[in-house]
Amino acid sequence: MKVLGIDPGTLVMGYGVVVEEERALSHVANGTIAPVGELAQRLTDLYDGIREVIRTYAPDAVVMESPFFAKNVVTTLKLGQVQGVVVLAATHAALASCSYTPMEVKAAVAGYGKATKVQVREMVKRLLGIDGPLSLDASDALAVAICHIHTAELKGKYQQQLAAQR
Repeated sequence: MKVLGIDPGTLVMGYGVVVEEERALSHVANGTIAPVGELAQRLTDLYDGIREVIRTYAPDAVVMESPFFAKNVVTTLKLGQVQGVVVLAATHAALASCSYTPMEVKAAVAGYGKATKVQVREMVKRLLGIDGPLSLDASDALAVAICHIHTAELKGKYQQQLAAQR
């Protein structure tokens, strides 16, 4: 399974692609998209950037971190618009999309739902064998991709158990 993880943001959006094969995780790519201009132009640039990442890496699913809360309503609304752009790009590419809370992502990657961003980044680097610098936006995106892979595996096992009981 190849998963594109997204850390949504209106000024900087992180992305990361992770592959799981034979129960091993591999880092494929990561980066950021940093649009400029007014919000409408930034949303357009984010959409175009996500579409290009999807075309380049051909993921099986697109997943994102959902904002737990923002300090003000305007920020929350803008992040909601960015999430809509991500869902639209995934839908146009005929890909499934879903989101995970920051606590779910942190627990899946660091084993603790209240881990710091730096702790999550260090665990992502260890899990994927990444040496060198990694931005917090890209590490958050890789973390949500890892979370989805682990969650999908657990859900699959649960569905298999249910089917076996019938």
